[in-house]
Parts: sequence; C-alpha cells; structure tokens
Amino acid sequence: MTEANLEAPLAPSKERIMDPVSYLFAWLGGCVSIGTFTVGSGLVGTLNLAQVIVAIAIGCTVIGVALAINGQAGHKYGIPMMVQARSSFGFAGNKLPALVRSVPAIVWFGFQSWVGAGALNLVSAQMFGFDNIVFYFVAFQFLQIGLSIFGFHGIKWVENIGSVFIIGALIYMFISVLNRYGDAIGTNLIDAEGTWGAPFWGATMLFMGIYATMMLNVSDYSRELRKTVGPFKQVAIYANSILPATLFMGMIGIMVSSATGVVDPIEVFASAVDNPVLLVVTLLFIAFAQLTTNILNNVVPPAYALMDTFGLSFRKSAILVGLLAFCTFPWKLVQDQSADGLNLFIQTYSAFLGPIFAVMVVDYYVIRKQKLDISTHYDATGPYAGVNWAGFIASAIGVVFALMFSGISWYASLIPAGLSYYLLMQYLPAAQRFRPQEDLKSGAAAPAE
Repeated sequence: MTEANLEAPLAPSKERIMDPVSYLFAWLGGCVSIGTFTVGSGLVGTLNLAQVIVAIAIGCTVIGVALAINGQAGHKYGIPMMVQARSSFGFAGNKLPALVRSVPAIVWFGFQSWVGAGALNLVSAQMFGFDNIVFYFVAFQFLQIGLSIFGFHGIKWVENIGSVFIIGALIYMFISVLNRYGDAIGTNLIDAEGTWGAPFWGATMLFMGIYATMMLNVSDYSRELRKTVGPFKQVAIYANSILPATLFMGMIGIMVSSATGVVDPIEVFASAVDNPVLLVVTLLFIAFAQLTTNILNNVVPPAYALMDTFGLSFRKSAILVGLLAFCTFPWKLVQDQSADGLNLFIQTYSAFLGPIFAVMVVDYYVIRKQKLDISTHYDATGPYAGVNWAGFIASAIGVVFALMFSGISWYASLIPAGLSYYLLMQYLPAAQRFRPQEDLKSGAAAPAE
C-alpha cells in the first residue's frame, strides 16, 4: 500500500481483494474488542442479562445498516473516506472528519495494545518466568505496525487465519465463565430487574459507539470488496460478523464483573480458567484478538488520514500512528475505576462522529443522488477546493444536540446535522459551488440574492 492507493481515482473490480467470505472474516476478526468487554462491565447494576443481549442486538443492527449505507460510495466508486468527504467538507475541510476519526482510533490502539501486551506478559511469566509488560507492550506495538504496513493484503491474511480461532476461543471463554460463576450470574443478572428506559437505549449506543469510528471511514474497507456484492448482502455481512464478537465479549464482561467486581480482562480470564494450558491459549487469544482489531480499525484509517493531511507515505503514517498510541497512557485506561471513564469517552467521541456521518450520508444520497463526478473529487483546484462550510456548520449543530442528550449522543445528532446540512446546501451562498454541477447549470436551488 502506497500513497498511490489513496489518490487512485478508482479501485477496479479486478484489483479488489475481498470476496464476501474474506470480508466477513476481516470484520469478525476486527471486532473482537476488549472495549466491548469494558462496556459490558460498566452496565453492572443497570441492566439484566436479557436487556444486555437485546441492547447488543439493536446496536449491532444499527451498525450493520449504517456501515452498508455509508460504504456505498466507496464500494461503487472505489474511493476512500478522505476522498469521499471532499464533496461534503472540501479538500481542506476534510481534515475535520480525518481528525475526529483518528483521535479515538489512536486511543483504542493504545488501550487494546496494552491489554494484548498484558496477556503476553502473563503467558511469559507463567511459562518462562520473564515478567516485563513494558517490553511486551513495545514489542507488540512494533509487531502491529509491521503487519499494518502490508495494508489490506496483510489484513486479509491475518484476519482469515485468525477468525476461526477467535470464534472457538470466544465460545470456550463464555462456557468457562458460566461454569465458574453461574450461581452469582443467576443472582446478580438473570434475576435482576434492570430497566428498558433511557439507560437501556444508552447501552445500545455504547455497544454501537465502539464501532462508530468505522461507520465514518467504512469506504476505506468497502472499496476493497468485490463489486458483485450487493447492499443487502453487505448488511448481512456486517451484522453477522460484528454481532457474535460483540455478544460474547459484552456478555462475558457484564457476567464476570457482576460476579467478581473486576473489570481488568486479563485478571478476569486468568481467574476463570483453571487449566494452565487452556489459560495460555486463552491469553494468546486475547493478544491475537487485539492485533486483528487494531490493524483493521485503529491503524489503517488514521494512517490514511495522515497520508492525506501531511502527504506522508502509508509506511511512515502507520509508524507515526503506532508511536502516537504510546502517548495515550493506556496503562491508566485498564484500571478498575476506568470503566465509567471509557463509557464517557465513547459517548463523547460519538457526539462528534454522528454528525459527520449524517452529513456524508445526506451529501451522497440526497444532494448527489448516489452520482459522483469522480474527476472533481481529485481536482484540488476544482469546485471542492477549500472548505465546504455547510458541512462544518451542520456538524457543529449536530454536536450541540448530541451533547444535550449525551446518553444517546450518536442517535441525537443525526437528524439535526443531516437536516441542517441539506438546508445549508440549498441556501448558504458559500456552499453553492459544492452543489452538483447539473444543479448549478439548471439554476436549481440557487441561493437567494
């Protein structure tokens, strides 16, 4: 993967490397997030087990639909997110969605790398007597950066091999937790009253919010999917890959934390598995799952953003993303008292991601009616030069509404941002040149003088 991939106007079908099975495996391997475990842990005392399962199902359905919707531009035209966003934010303005997408990715990269390093360190301490988590954190970071440099060819190889292992390990861990903590789970979760009110809908957003970053840049992935895969099949792929991983990890998180009060996943799994051999396998699974998730979700997207913003090569961008992850102090994020903080973090960045998602969707489906003039997306001096202030203002309006309803921030931002963008594109004079050229030639929706 080089700079040429970002600026290539099209990704022809014969060059696309993902068939439906590979694409499903990539998403399955990329969605085994320890963040899901932590979100589940944070719901102890709020929801019962049935409500958690329904919340996860709703969240994953929203994710699948949203990914398919926003990924159509990339799938149809072969363009990445940074190019797709040029019509709604401008050549200079698309730095905003890039920044908003990159910051949580880098934080999650650091968080999940520390968890993976902790798993490797525990294996090392038990088998070889070598206990040094800092060493494993640094080594794990460089391993992920090295694999990321191979781009989607490397991702396809890693994810396809790992997905079968991941599914088996998730089932095993789920059964182990039930066997060890079944009585406490029955008392604390199954028999608990819970609520179907605002906290329940907030939980659906938390489980969805873990993947809200990917909803923004899904075109970076869908442009590699073969064009014969239709939109309904794409929804099925997204939902069926994300749901199993999210369901198992979220349920394991809330079940173990309700029984023990512990939210550190390494400590949880170490206590849930009695057999030393199986413990090693489980810990290696945790490390491997973080590797697959980070490569797909937390390295490639911000690397694309750095390529577009600073003109760096993909190799240099991937290395820089890995180095920035060191600055997130991930060892602070895995502490027991950090679960509520991570939930707040998800709510906060979702408040910024939701409006941008709405703007991009309205731009593609309503303003441009799914018809893009690709040449303008690659013409830095053309109609999309500079900043499209309609996208900026609409995003700001959406953020205000999202922060007013922080518990459901992503949901609350969609209509205000999308409607504002549509109206601004119709009536804001500064947005006139960003409208489709056929509208300008016909004089349709001309701004009032």
